[in-house]
Order: sequence, then structure tokens, then C-alpha cells
Amino acid sequence: MSSLLQQLSDAMADLVADVGPSVARVEARRRLPASGIVWSAEGIIVTAHHVVEREEGIRVGLADGATVEATLVGRDPGTDLAVLRVASTGLEPAGVPPARWVEQPDDLRVGHLVLALGRPGQQVQATLGVVSGVGGPWRTAAGGQVDHFLQTDVVMYPGFSGGPLVAADGRLAGLNSSALARGVSLALPWPTVQRTVESLLAHGRVRRGYLGVGIQPVRLAASLQQALGQESGLMILSVEAGGPADQAGLVQGDILVRLDGQPLGRIEELQALLVGDQVGREVQVELVRGGQVVSRPLTIGQHP
Repeated sequence: MSSLLQQLSDAMADLVADVGPSVARVEARRRLPASGIVWSAEGIIVTAHHVVEREEGIRVGLADGATVEATLVGRDPGTDLAVLRVASTGLEPAGVPPARWVEQPDDLRVGHLVLALGRPGQQVQATLGVVSGVGGPWRTAAGGQVDHFLQTDVVMYPGFSGGPLVAADGRLAGLNSSALARGVSLALPWPTVQRTVESLLAHGRVRRGYLGVGIQPVRLAASLQQALGQESGLMILSVEAGGPADQAGLVQGDILVRLDGQPLGRIEELQALLVGDQVGREVQVELVRGGQVVSRPLTIGQHP
């Protein structure tokens, strides 16, 4: 038994040594620094939005002891993600490798062992836990769209936000955040982080689509349930004047049942379809009006 424990202990220490160089220190607030992840050798660091309290005078500490100036590329409060660019593109010469990610969130299941890493000081730190829950899609309190999330029981020590959650094979399972849910340790996996980082690099912010309606779920009549193959839809309670829905001729009392061919039974399902790359697209919206299903073209707008 002692031999097995020693092997496990050595393996975890080796994992920290392997991933540690990809963990950066982020000095962007008055109190204890936070952590970040080396995204690319071109000087891109991804971290948590809530730890970036100032937009000037940001510094990033690397594994080799160097501290370099950084600029804020963009931030997204909705997903609690921010992107920094170091003033020097010297990550590659410094031997800092971009991290490898778990690109399929389903690879992580409840009960899997994970390590949370942080670098609030000069040295990398670690804490051990398990994946205690998985879920998604999820609309955060700040209005962000999270494709998938991992809940863990790791202890989020001060300064660990923005650092990586690491799977047993050494790949990054997600980016840790203590701000998305009070009292809960959550990690954002690859799909959400990649989509947000790419949007911030391209636009400086995350574009989100919107229809300009207030909605609530309602149960459909039995005949409509059978015809549409779904039990509920989204009733329009209000229509913003001049918004995309108004321009498409949607009115209060209409019940949305499909958008671009995808069924709409829950608010989260609509939110999941209004991602940034949908902005400006013309799609077909199917709705129930006067007991009949009709279809109208609608161009998805950009959330102000």
C-alpha cells in the first residue's frame, strides 16, 4: 500500500512540474496577485476577469522568475474571463509552453481526480480534489453563456482564480474561477474558454446575439405537442421597439417554438443559440400564433 501511495504522490508532483511552467502570476490588483494560463507562445495569457481590477500597470510573472509588463486585450464579465498580452513576446524563448487542454468536456466525469494550480507568488502551488459535478449550458448571473462547467471540491486558495484545473493525464480541464458562483469552485472548460478568448482577441469583447423580447416558458396545447414533438415553447411577453423581433413582425402573445430549426422549450435553449457568430445571420423563427404554426425570417441582432 505504501508503495502505491508513493507512486501516486510522485506522479502528482511530476504533473505539477510538467504543467507549472504554463501557469503565470497576474499582478492586476492591490491585494494578493492571482493566476493565469499561458495561452500561446505569442504572449497571450488568459485569466479570470474579476482579478483584473486595473487596466494599466499590469504585470505577469513567469515560471523562470521573469516579470513582464502586460496589456489588457479584452474581458468578458459574463464568463469571468480576461485576455492579457505580455509586452514582450518572449514566452517561447523563455521556454514557456502553451498548455494542452481537454477539448472534449465529456472526458471529465464526476469522481475524477483533478489538481488546481496557482501562482500567486513566485512558486507554483497545488491543491487536490475531485470533479463533484458537471453541467451546462448555463447562463451566468452576469449574462454570460457557459457551454459547460465543472464543479469541484478543490480548495480555491487566495490567488488561485485564473489558474488551471488539471486532469490526471496532465491536460488542462478548465480555468478556475471563484466568482461565477458564490461559495462554489467552478472551472470553465475548453469550448467556453476558446470561444471567449478568440472573440476577445478579434473584437476586444464578446459579441452576443439578441432578439429584443421578454419571454417565459409555456406548455403547448396537446395537438401542438404532437405536431411539433415538444411539450413547451417560449411565449413573448414584450417586444422591444425597433429590435430584431419587432422588425421581423413578432408580437406579444406569439409562442416561439423553433429558431433556425432548433426547438425552443426553455429560455436556456434560446440563450445557447444566440452566440456571437450568429449576430447578423438571417434565420427562420417558427412560432405559434392563433393556434397555427407560422414561420418568419429574422435577423439576429447584437446585444448592446
